[in-house]
Amino acid sequence: MSNEVLIHCYFKALDLKLEAEFINLLRDEIKHRQINLDYYTNGEAQVS
Repeated sequence: MSNEVLIHCYFKALDLKLEAEFINLLRDEIKHRQINLDYYTNGEAQVS
């Protein structure tokens, strides 16, 4: 899974209020890949 797809899934899971365990799995992988979520939440990058 690409970083972009991972980030998209993470934010979509938050929007849909999916189970916390699933969101935590996504967040753990984001941390493992050392992805800075601030880059995506500030609107500097578009995730489609």
